[in-house]
Amino acid sequence: MIIEIKVPSPGESISEVQLASWLVDNGSYVEKDQEIAEIDSDKATLSISAEESGTITILVEQGETIEVGSIVAKIDSDGKAPASKAVTKAESVPAPAAKKAEEIPLKTEGSSDQIKPHLSPLAKKLLEASQLSENDFIEFIRNYRFSKSDVAYVLEQKNKAKDVPSSPLNPSSSSWGGSRDTERKKMSTLRLKLAERLVSVKNDTAMLTTFNEVNMTPIMKIRQQHKEIFKEKHGVSLGFMSFFTKAITEALQLFPQVNAQINGNELVFHKYADIGIAVSTPKGLMVPVLRNAERMSLAEIELKIKGLATRARENKITLDDMKGGTFTITNGGVFGSMLSTPILNPPQSAILGMHNIVDRPVAVNGQVEIHPIMYLALSYDHRVIDGRESVNFLVKVKEMLENPAKMLFAGSDPVNKLLGI
Repeated sequence: MIIEIKVPSPGESISEVQLASWLVDNGSYVEKDQEIAEIDSDKATLSISAEESGTITILVEQGETIEVGSIVAKIDSDGKAPASKAVTKAESVPAPAAKKAEEIPLKTEGSSDQIKPHLSPLAKKLLEASQLSENDFIEFIRNYRFSKSDVAYVLEQKNKAKDVPSSPLNPSSSSWGGSRDTERKKMSTLRLKLAERLVSVKNDTAMLTTFNEVNMTPIMKIRQQHKEIFKEKHGVSLGFMSFFTKAITEALQLFPQVNAQINGNELVFHKYADIGIAVSTPKGLMVPVLRNAERMSLAEIELKIKGLATRARENKITLDDMKGGTFTITNGGVFGSMLSTPILNPPQSAILGMHNIVDRPVAVNGQVEIHPIMYLALSYDHRVIDGRESVNFLVKVKEMLENPAKMLFAGSDPVNKLLGI
């Protein structure tokens, strides 16, 4: 029986997609529900799965732009699985005592059963962190069946090393430099749309950026004191992003203009905070959204961010996960950025940029002390947000991060709240 594989609809407004990559070879045998291809739309990357097991015939070349609903492949469900596919999972891993003819013997020292692989210091640390011993690693290697692709990869790397001449001026085996070759790659639909939106932001908004700095000592002390109990109770690590998200949601309540958007001749004010968290993925920048983040606890924020970020990097994010959003946070600090001017995520009117944390000398009570400092940047649309509001909003975020107890009292000082002043 021939099964037609059609392009699913990524969303109501999308009529065309780009076939980003085939995950299987033409004529190969595929299993039911196996991911066989990836498609790029102007909003997300989605995967196509096989509806039945069988032999696949690819009809569309990788990189082509096709209409939603088009047939991209056919699967012959009468196709027989190759012998390697017929092996059960229990039989696919040989028993420790079994000797397979196709296994590649490792280089050994001493007796034939003694394996002494060279482990780098970093590899040893990773084993210790994972609570594994060298014997566990050796036993796994001993019982691992090396395939044809493993052998081909090793031979390829050895040949590359031979091709690079060694000299005092070129001591490394890097393939960079020395040629005049170029390579062209077609931009994905997602990146093309991203480029279009970024240019539109620069042309259609009055974007400005205001800066401030925050002393991260209080938050770092809280994390140091409570991170183990927090992780044990909630099953997730206590990071910085939850503190920033909570501080922002409290500040947005005090400065609703920062949470507003332009719609024609009107300003739309949101009585909720849907916070977009910018995530860098191999396919480009994606911004999954935390719905009603103003109602979330720190643990709920951390769990939600972790889940969305993982799905984004695995290309399993959906359009619904990225729809809407009233404010965005982007963290260039994870890449080492000291300071930047983040660009708006339309139709939102503001975005907060986090940066790296560096020990800097600061004045505390008339004394110079060393503290971990982060620079913050708030980019905003001046058509919606006045300079006074943008500065006061960022100052309020700074105050709550430097005194986290204020987050429990809508940004107010706890003592003043208690006294009603």
